[in-house]
Amino acid sequence: MDVSGIFPALTTPYHEDGSIALGHFKANLTRYNKTGLAGYVVLGSTGESVLLSLAEADSLLVAGKEAAAPGKLLIAGTGAESTAETIARTKRAAALGYHAALVKTPYYYKPAYKAETYLRHYRSVADASPIPILLYSVPIFTGVTLETPEIVALAQHPNIIGIKDSSGVIQRIVEVAVQAPKEFCILTGSAGVLHAALVSGAKGAILALASALPEKCVELFERCKSGQHASAQTLQQHLAVASKAIVSEGGIAGLKHAMDLRGLYGGLPRLPLLPVADATKALIAQLVPQFEPTTAHA
Repeated sequence: MDVSGIFPALTTPYHEDGSIALGHFKANLTRYNKTGLAGYVVLGSTGESVLLSLAEADSLLVAGKEAAAPGKLLIAGTGAESTAETIARTKRAAALGYHAALVKTPYYYKPAYKAETYLRHYRSVADASPIPILLYSVPIFTGVTLETPEIVALAQHPNIIGIKDSSGVIQRIVEVAVQAPKEFCILTGSAGVLHAALVSGAKGAILALASALPEKCVELFERCKSGQHASAQTLQQHLAVASKAIVSEGGIAGLKHAMDLRGLYGGLPRLPLLPVADATKALIAQLVPQFEPTTAHA
């Protein structure tokens, strides 16, 4: 399975009463379908997956499958704290027609978790899953990092096809690219180091920023792919500034505000997440117009 390219970590829109706005979710995908995005990630961290009920999560998986254009790769976030629940969610995603599952590290009992914990967990999920598995290391949220030895060991499993590494550590990408099987796909989760990750062995990215600026994230990927590294580096510098303000400082609320400014539907995050601060909102409003697409990917 080719998991290269740019994938947005899709946001979850809500109505004013707090219920899931599936119509807005589908409308966003209709617009994304017209871009060069390789596919979509539903129920990732950016999708506020930990704030959703199982029924709500299921409704988003169904809507994502219905709205995605043919040829777009569909990845479902299925990680849970228990191995059994992760397997159940992964099987459900497979039954709905998703192509791969993104499985975050369990973290709640992290003082008791060792390398062997994660090896057994992921191998058990991969053994039981009808679809390929992508490891998901997101230490900013979990406090847990999959290190190179564990990643390389898990990469030997025939049903574990890659990793989303959101640590932003380029050295780990280099190490895994050298040591893992060549078909193992490394995806960065950090827009601020996208160019560096791609030239270091990553094959693509799953990015929150791509939900607001899909065209420019794809443009950077394509410049790298065609060897236009000087212009790619220039674009990277601009995207790094945007990523810091919109995603790192604004969080999900900031990202959703940027989407609203682009004519997508962002809306408010779900409590206990708060709306974006006015100062950050003003900064985002200054940045977003600089990234209006000028290419055919618009």
